[in-house]
Amino acid sequence: MIAVLVHRGADFASAEDAVQDALVRAVQKWPADPPADAKGWMITTSWRCFLDQVRSDSARRAREDLIDAEPTPEPVPAGDDTLWLYFLCAHPSLSPASAVALTLRAVGGLTTKQIAQAYLVPKSTMAQRISRAKRTVGQVRLDQPGDLGTVLRVLYLVFNEGYGGDVDLAAEAIRLARQLAAANDDPEVLGLLVLFLLHHARRDARTRPDGALVPLADQDRGKWRTDMIAEGVSILQAALSRDRLGEYQAQAAIAALHADARSAEETDWVQIVEWYDELVRLTDSPIARLNRAVAVGEADGPRAGLAELDRLDPTLPRYAAVSAHLYERSGDLAAAARLFAEAAERADNVAERNHLALRGAGPRTDVTRSRRASRTSRRSRPSPHFGTTARSNRRRVGKRDSPSRSPAGTDSRSARPDLGEGRECRRGRQGRL
Repeated sequence: MIAVLVHRGADFASAEDAVQDALVRAVQKWPADPPADAKGWMITTSWRCFLDQVRSDSARRAREDLIDAEPTPEPVPAGDDTLWLYFLCAHPSLSPASAVALTLRAVGGLTTKQIAQAYLVPKSTMAQRISRAKRTVGQVRLDQPGDLGTVLRVLYLVFNEGYGGDVDLAAEAIRLARQLAAANDDPEVLGLLVLFLLHHARRDARTRPDGALVPLADQDRGKWRTDMIAEGVSILQAALSRDRLGEYQAQAAIAALHADARSAEETDWVQIVEWYDELVRLTDSPIARLNRAVAVGEADGPRAGLAELDRLDPTLPRYAAVSAHLYERSGDLAAAARLFAEAAERADNVAERNHLALRGAGPRTDVTRSRRASRTSRRSRPSPHFGTTARSNRRRVGKRDSPSRSPAGTDSRSARPDLGEGRECRRGRQGRL
């Protein structure tokens, strides 16, 4: 409804006030006289409330000639309004933090108090942030085309905020991504939704009761949500079949390969490396290259991973943590301990800092042996089970050649996701996704 009013000429704040006034009238009127068309009634009443506001505001009397003739509401597809509102809230003129807050307020319907609690800031601070964002978008030309990439990045940031306060922002991001997917058929929207689903599916396994992080190799995969995984894999298959590969689909494919592994040792790192090759080609992101070095270290051995790492900028976020991981894999525990301690000092959240400090205090001696026993050279591995390019990605995702394997989501040991414990597909913030 806010989108409809803004489309007709209302400023953002006035549109929001008008919708609130209409909701009050609905509470008063509907119990005795419910309308036949609730949505149409709300749109008409909201518009009338807005007109009443304008007419009563002496500073806007110059606009009365334009709005005296009340227009007959025209039916507008709900999906169009929703999509347009997404574009407005994610306008490039807004800072990322403001775009996220405005999206949660205007599209997600969260209260200012809920958003403030999720961000752990005072309500007054969040109210000011949202008010500034509304003023900014109020000056935006309505005929400017929306940037879907910006919308997806905003949703990515919402999900990346993780879980806090009374609001599960990860679950809220999934809900908003579903809503956006219903209004837009771009396969990248589906790719982002899959990425969210596969990561969220292992929420219960990624931390201990005390809040400590649990590395992927140590997670109880029986706690992973196979229903969410199966849904994600199915959506990803549909997205990849359209041969319009993008970065979020590539990241989702990597997550699906993690989901397909019964254990950490059975992870198909060969395919993961190839999908990282695609992700690097699509984005030329140094973070993607950093994550690729981890995958190469698992597929070809830690020394190969360290060689890839040497080509990257050592000031990259999490460079020290990745280096420590690979040195630990190689058996150089002294270097691993030093680098884990260095990474802990640079960590941007308490849980990650404590996890890295613990690793630095006592690097694991069992990882080298277990990885050596399970690793097969990329050169001797069979060809990928699903494609890594737009020409070949129609093959089924998460389906092995072996008849002993079950399709994704059919039992508690198969089809499980992972985006990495701080190593796999992450861009932007380096804390959670």
